[in-house]
Parts: sequence; structure tokens; C-alpha cells
Amino acid sequence: MAVKAVNLGFQFPSSSPSSFGSSSPKLRKDRLVFRSSTVEQISFTESENSLIEALLGIQGRGRSSSPNQLNAVERAVQVLERLGGVPDPTKSNLIEGRWQLIFTTRPGTASPIQRTFVGVDFFSVFQEVYLQTNDPRVCNIVSFSDAIGELKVEGTTFVLQKQTEPRQRLLTAVSSGRNVKEAIEELVSLTRNNGEKEPELEEGEWQMVWNSQTVTDSWIENAANGLMGKQIIGKNGRIKFVVDILLGLKFSMTGNFVKTGTKMYDVTMDDAAIIGGPFGYPMQMENKFTLELLYSDEKIRITRGYNEILFVHTRTDASRMN
Repeated sequence: MAVKAVNLGFQFPSSSPSSFGSSSPKLRKDRLVFRSSTVEQISFTESENSLIEALLGIQGRGRSSSPNQLNAVERAVQVLERLGGVPDPTKSNLIEGRWQLIFTTRPGTASPIQRTFVGVDFFSVFQEVYLQTNDPRVCNIVSFSDAIGELKVEGTTFVLQKQTEPRQRLLTAVSSGRNVKEAIEELVSLTRNNGEKEPELEEGEWQMVWNSQTVTDSWIENAANGLMGKQIIGKNGRIKFVVDILLGLKFSMTGNFVKTGTKMYDVTMDDAAIIGGPFGYPMQMENKFTLELLYSDEKIRITRGYNEILFVHTRTDASRMN
């Protein structure tokens, strides 16, 4: 069976050493990874980090990826392939163990089983590699649950990581709808314990992908409270909520934010309208709340906003509000 794979990081809970060989000695970042009651410092090369960054925000293990995201992943994979990685990997102990699948391309020749289960975040997908035995084997596994069991499948191009990175675990939890608050707490605690600098509200366009409150029956109330749609952070303390309604109509609400303390902002939204092309129908609405910025990087933002609701946003582009 021919398997083309890029293995990143450290092993999903298994027995081999937690290191990754590469021909490039340059290290860009250190990460603290919580495992049981201990903390391990893990280093990635710049090229490995480029692939991890390209994968952030891709859900369904590649199923929902845009052409730009696919191109970014392919470029990062090509760089790693040129570096060569571990010499003679089939004879290295580093390849041994169980690896969790985080991304795969699914060509048209892939089996229906693979196309169905690999793209669903609810199922865990692994690859077991055991070559240093009398019975060398590579098995691709879809794990449903302890009650149902596992299904073995065969692979095309896989990107696997020995342990998923905290931001990717959060997006996987959001996609599956399970353990999101736990994933948020892990990421926020990791940043706090790592002593990273205080985050700031980054300019750009952000898509709301999860919040801790079930939306109400009133879509206008949900839109005004930021429970749906996009949030655009502009210059000079400007902020806008945008929600696509139907038939080209949009709900738009703009306002201002002022920093009042460490990670804390006062937000006032007071200019709402229904927009259709060049025309707008103004609405008399006002909303004031305190926003706490719990975590932010170039792709993911976690906040506590209106009515103490937790929000997860992902950056959709680098657009700026006029």
C-alpha cells in the first residue's frame, strides 16, 4: 500500500520519543504542551510551523477548505518534502506509533467510505505505523466509539500530527460541538502560563463560529448581540456587525470600542440598518456591553462579550472597515 504522509510534532498518546527530525536546524517557536500533570516544551522548525499555520481554520480535515487554503497547504508540504526530513524513515523509531489525522486530500478515486468518514470531525481518524516488528504494517483507522468499534480504511495523501496543536483542537471541538469550553480553557490557560504578551483587538474581518448561548427566536436580537455573522474591527476604535439575511439583504450595526483595562473594552453599538445594494433602512437600536479579550492571534480570537457569553471567531480576511 503506497502512503504519502507528512508527520508533524509529537506522538498521539504513544510510546516513541517526542521529537521530529528535519534537515533544517532553524527553530521559530516553542510551545508548552500539557500532558497529564506535566508540562513539556516542544519545538517546531519554521517549515513545520508553516504547515501548521496553513492548516488552522480548516475543518472537516480538508473538506471545507478553500482553494487558497489548499494552495497554502500544498506549498508548505512541498517545502517539507524538499527538506527530506528523517533519513530512511522506514528504519527510524520516530515513525512508530499511532498518529491522528488532521488533514487529507480526497481525490475522486478515493473510496466512498473514505470520502464519508474522513471529512467528519465527529469521528477520530488515526494511522498506526509499526515497521520495527516481525509483522510490519500501516493501518488507517476510523474510530466511532467504544460501543460501535473501529473501521479500517486505506489512505492517499495524509497530513498527520503526533498530537494536535491547541488551536486546532479548539476548531475540531467547535466543528463537532463537543468539549468546546474545555478546549477554550486549555488554550487560554496555555497562553497565560506561557507568559505571552497581552492580546489586542486585531483589525480585520472575523467570522463568529461558536458562542456559549443558544440563539433566540429573534434573529434581529441575535444579530445585534453578535451571536451570528461577522465582526469587523476597524481603525480608531470602530466596530461593525454584519449578518447576511436573504436575497442580498444584510443587517449592519456599527459602533465604537474603548479600552478600559487589561484585556477589557467598553463597546457601544448604536447605528443599525438593513442594507440592500446602495440603499439602507435605518433602525433605532442601541447595545452596550463589556468585552473581555481572552485570547487572540492572527487567525483565532476568544472573547467574553454580551451577557457574559463566550465567543470564538476566526479571521476570514484582512479587510478593513471604511
